[in-house]
Amino acid sequence: MARITLSNVTKSWGDTQVLHPLDLTIGHGEFVAVLGPSGCGKSTTLFLLAGLYAPTAGTVAFDGHDVNRVDARDRNVGIVFQSYALYPHLTVRDNIAFPLRFQKLDRRAIAAKVDEAARLVQITQLLDRKPAQLSGGQQQRVALARALVKEPNILLLDEPLSNLDATLRISMRAELKAIQKRLGFTTLLVTHDQIEAITMADRIICMNAGRIVQIGTPDDLYRRPADLFVAGFIGTPPMNLLQGQARGTALSLGAGHLHLNRPHDGTVTFGVRPEDITLSAPGRTAIGGEIALIEPLGREVFYRVASPFGTLHVLEAGEVPRHRIGDRVALAFDPARSLVFDDAGLRRDGLTASLPLPAAPEAAFV
Repeated sequence: MARITLSNVTKSWGDTQVLHPLDLTIGHGEFVAVLGPSGCGKSTTLFLLAGLYAPTAGTVAFDGHDVNRVDARDRNVGIVFQSYALYPHLTVRDNIAFPLRFQKLDRRAIAAKVDEAARLVQITQLLDRKPAQLSGGQQQRVALARALVKEPNILLLDEPLSNLDATLRISMRAELKAIQKRLGFTTLLVTHDQIEAITMADRIICMNAGRIVQIGTPDDLYRRPADLFVAGFIGTPPMNLLQGQARGTALSLGAGHLHLNRPHDGTVTFGVRPEDITLSAPGRTAIGGEIALIEPLGREVFYRVASPFGTLHVLEAGEVPRHRIGDRVALAFDPARSLVFDDAGLRRDGLTASLPLPAAPEAAFV
């Protein structure tokens, strides 16, 4: 395992700057996911670590040693690509053994390493087949075995599960995580899949437009997003984000009003997650609304509700909808679960909103 440090690292192609200055440290044996939309720079970051790209400026270091001028094959890094990149004319055994061609090992030692890597990913029965004879999931396992066979200090995963079906992705997520914990490789996973990042990683690096926006645990990014981008990007369905005007402790949102726990002036955005809104909660201060859309999702029901504040999305546990389109409902939320972002789009730590007591007349849905 290795400790990774990026210091003021940038990457440009001609006049186009793909990565703005990045400063990042990944600890020994840590599993980190880089999450972001297409074009945000996450794969470029991975290729810099792999040695496939050279930084335009800054330093990439492993265990404190500058590796900017170290060739990819000398970095002891294992890579699993999205496309798997298996050699079609080679058997599975020879594909796995391919990275060992630079090492001075005899055939017996190579065979032992290949057998061990195949055992780890449960493909020992496939060693004599060609890639064309394998399913997508089996090819993914071969690519992983090939990355593990040289016992890398760092394992880089570039959207390795994106070509698998949903059921296989679930099982492979668990297996990848278990293998990483057992072997202790420092691991960086690049993905646009939030579920992959949240379920597998110790920490998530959220990127946007070539910049690191926030680094934290999955719970940090979900419950305490640093800005509006993270708040809107993390979570399915996304957080309700409603813009309004704050004056003192009063927050006006559309035709409704909320109460801020401390004074603030200016344009703000109020945020609350769909699962943190409750429908028809008796005995609690609530606002009125009308069901505009219902989508049963299996174990949950998604509602779109028209309210004085604007359209609110609500996620409720249950297989069968309790309401119908056009029903009048009461909505409530826990103030501790609310977030407030300032006019720069940054979360104001400790600033929350609640329904006023008593509710202002404008807050009743008409």
